[in-house]
Amino acid sequence: MPWIVGVSGASGTPYAAAVLRALLDAGEAVDLVVSRASRLTLLDETGIAFRDAHWRDDLREWLARGADGKPGVFDADVSAVRYWSAGDLAAGPSSGSYPAKGMLIVPASTACVAGVALGLSKDLLQRAASVTLKERRTLVVAVRETPLNGQTLRHLVALDDAGARVVPTSPAFYAGATHIQDLVDFVAGRVLDAAGVGHGLYRRWKGELGGGAPGE
Repeated sequence: MPWIVGVSGASGTPYAAAVLRALLDAGEAVDLVVSRASRLTLLDETGIAFRDAHWRDDLREWLARGADGKPGVFDADVSAVRYWSAGDLAAGPSSGSYPAKGMLIVPASTACVAGVALGLSKDLLQRAASVTLKERRTLVVAVRETPLNGQTLRHLVALDDAGARVVPTSPAFYAGATHIQDLVDFVAGRVLDAAGVGHGLYRRWKGELGGGAPGE
């Protein structure tokens, strides 16, 4: 069964790329939903135009980029990815009878958070998230916004009450980051931790002070 990965329009496309690469490296199948708004963000942050008719080539180019925008950093095999258009409300993930392990929304915009919390199902991303909640499957929401106002905080509490795991895209520094990719991978790793997917994206805390110091 696949993991559904939804990419919303918030800034943070490198987070989504890191999560997708790690899922594929772990041997997981992925069903991918890219919102219309996220295409604009992806174009702005990477220069890549994500097109339905050429999604496989565009996805491969996207996943090959490092967090600093440098192309050709990673070797991305996207053969285990199935893509669904965000406007396709008859797609597999729109139904609870469609088999899936759960869903990861990364990054999650405040508009996406609100739509899922209110059950709006305005596109496939929101509909798949609503299905994930109603079927009591794992839903991880990697919210990317600052500062957060009261309305968004209430929506996040509603998602938590509904059983979702809320993961702010907040990198930590105890893992000894020396590059922007390390900070991105830490957040991606925490997203995967919340989903119970194994990975080796960051150095875990071992209770020893100084473990993240330069040269360790």
